[in-house]
Amino acid sequence: MKRTRTPDGSGYTPRASMPDYLIRHATLRQLQVFEAIVRLGSFTRAAEELFLTQPTVSMQIRKLTDAIGLPLFEHVGRNVEPTEAGLELYDACRSMFESLANLEMKVSDLKGLKRGRLRMGVVTTAKYLAPDILGGFSQLYPGIDLALKVTNRESIIERMLANEDDLYIMGEAPEGDIEVESHTFALNPLVVMAARNHPLVGRKNIPLSDIAKEPFIVREPGSGIRDVTFRTFDAKGLRPNVRMELGSNEAIKHAIAAGLGLSVLSLHTLSLEGTEGAVAVLDVEGFPILRHWNLVYPKGKELSLVARTFLEFAIGNEPNIRKRVQKMWPALKHLLNDDKKPPARRKKASAKK
Repeated sequence: MKRTRTPDGSGYTPRASMPDYLIRHATLRQLQVFEAIVRLGSFTRAAEELFLTQPTVSMQIRKLTDAIGLPLFEHVGRNVEPTEAGLELYDACRSMFESLANLEMKVSDLKGLKRGRLRMGVVTTAKYLAPDILGGFSQLYPGIDLALKVTNRESIIERMLANEDDLYIMGEAPEGDIEVESHTFALNPLVVMAARNHPLVGRKNIPLSDIAKEPFIVREPGSGIRDVTFRTFDAKGLRPNVRMELGSNEAIKHAIAAGLGLSVLSLHTLSLEGTEGAVAVLDVEGFPILRHWNLVYPKGKELSLVARTFLEFAIGNEPNIRKRVQKMWPALKHLLNDDKKPPARRKKASAKK
């Protein structure tokens, strides 16, 4: 048996089993492309995620298939499914990538905060908040590379289950999908918005029953804000008069400004244009709903030094976020005085694996 010296030179250990053939004929990039296709179920979606062209993705898979010597995918209708060999390779890829991610994390810790990487996944509404916090963090630690993935709640939970990011920003921690640790770090007021020229603009304490009579615009099913909106109406025995469903906050804001209806959105969605632009905030009974943003990660996950430092930075930045929200809409002042800063908490969402 061939042996190699240990790093300290004190003795010998058996040489690790090496996949010599695959090392010579396959690459990490090919394995990354393959893993993305299986996980996303599509060559197209894998190409989009990895910023590659579809011909490049196809070429990488052909080379990997030649190296393995067996078909890795089969077409089922319009979909592609991994073959038995593909499933075995996928399991090996996930194990290998997890080991490499752990190595990357430990190397970053050895470097301290001079270098490293922070991978964040955030729900779509949090895209108005996350860049500001990441910008402040980057100024303190310019050597840290930042990666931000913005997607819907369902996809964030999928990424969390696959352990694809270091931390996640969500309005509500997931329940029933995965056990998590959750830390509150920022205020997230939900308000009723209308076009600037809407007859209800300027009225005080508008009854929710009046809002229920107006055409309403909502996010797609599965949206956290949509769920909160319907629960708020249900509590009063009302139902919103839904005129349309749209898949993004920006599309909803444009629809509001065009006079197509009212909607409930996070006040953070007006962070760039403010509350005096084409979209106005209405004074409605029961609103704003004072929710909070949470930093979430799977229970038991070992955070890197970079992730732990960002977590502490974000929680400590809460007063600045609160001031910015209050400046955006001064009418919040009395409510914010009643809703003092919530203590950073750790929430354990009991769930089935």
